[in-house]
Amino acid sequence: MSESSVRSYLGLNTPSQFTRTARGHYRIANSVVGEPVRKKYPRPSYVGGATELFQGDCLDWLRNRAEESITSVVTDPPYGLTEYSKAEQEKLRTNSGGGVWRIPPSFDGSTRSPLPRFTIMTERDLRELRDFFETWAELLLPTLVPGAHVILACNPLVSPYISMALAEAGLERRGEIIRRVMTMRGGDRPKGAHDEFPDVSVMARSQFEPWLVYRKPLACRTVADNLRKYKAGGLRRISNTQPFGDVIVSHPTNAAEKRLAQHPSLKPQSFLRQVVRASLPLGEGVVCDPFAGSGSTLAAAQAVGYSAVGVELDKRYVELAKLAIPKLAALAVKETRETGG
Repeated sequence: MSESSVRSYLGLNTPSQFTRTARGHYRIANSVVGEPVRKKYPRPSYVGGATELFQGDCLDWLRNRAEESITSVVTDPPYGLTEYSKAEQEKLRTNSGGGVWRIPPSFDGSTRSPLPRFTIMTERDLRELRDFFETWAELLLPTLVPGAHVILACNPLVSPYISMALAEAGLERRGEIIRRVMTMRGGDRPKGAHDEFPDVSVMARSQFEPWLVYRKPLACRTVADNLRKYKAGGLRRISNTQPFGDVIVSHPTNAAEKRLAQHPSLKPQSFLRQVVRASLPLGEGVVCDPFAGSGSTLAAAQAVGYSAVGVELDKRYVELAKLAIPKLAALAVKETRETGG
């Protein structure tokens, strides 16, 4: 993994300088995990009530974030390491497809939006992906209170690599949340041979999305003690009689939300609000989204009355989020509850 490929994460020329560690991973220069060098970070680009959004490199931002100042993380990171580069974003915005983007076939007269093609990732791509997320998690850990949950969207093709990276960095695996949703991924016949192999799909049609659940180790002997001291360590129940479940029936993001926040991986508020609410067991603390995109997670936190902070590298998405967050937060949505519990 070249230094430039880490320093320019997603090809967007981030300003941070990295050094290679003895283990072969990359870390921001002069940064020691657990004892980061702090400096005053630029003021947020957006402030709305208890919500802040910063424009910048999340690795650099985490390096300068106060220790034990984040109570939970809910985020939907990019996984291709190329899909948000300048060239690939231009293909996305022109709806031309090609490169990492594929345009799914039309269905019932509807034109589908481009999707990132994770199947074209090479072994080197996957190694770089794992290296990046281990470095990210190492920088994240000091900013988390003990017992803080880290919940991040993933997909079945790359989740093993991300899981190994988070565990190597020191986070504890706490299972997965399954978002039950029919997507346009998979189910296609062999390319160029539809008629020859009409009964064959190259991959199973995707009907779920895994959200990995990790936790910073507790600092107290019991979860109860950790909750008393740090307000973290568990997940908030739906009610006194129903715990938060790990399967949530969902749906693709509707057109109204897409018009408010035009981002290629926008998740619906009906789903995000449930996950964000569960991430703060006592309803107190700060939810963080280090890959904020157009601000949907921050909007979900605002909608349920939580304090939240986000970071987004792409200035265009920051400008979009500044308008989208209050509008998404104000939407009345119908939540479908977990199937379990």
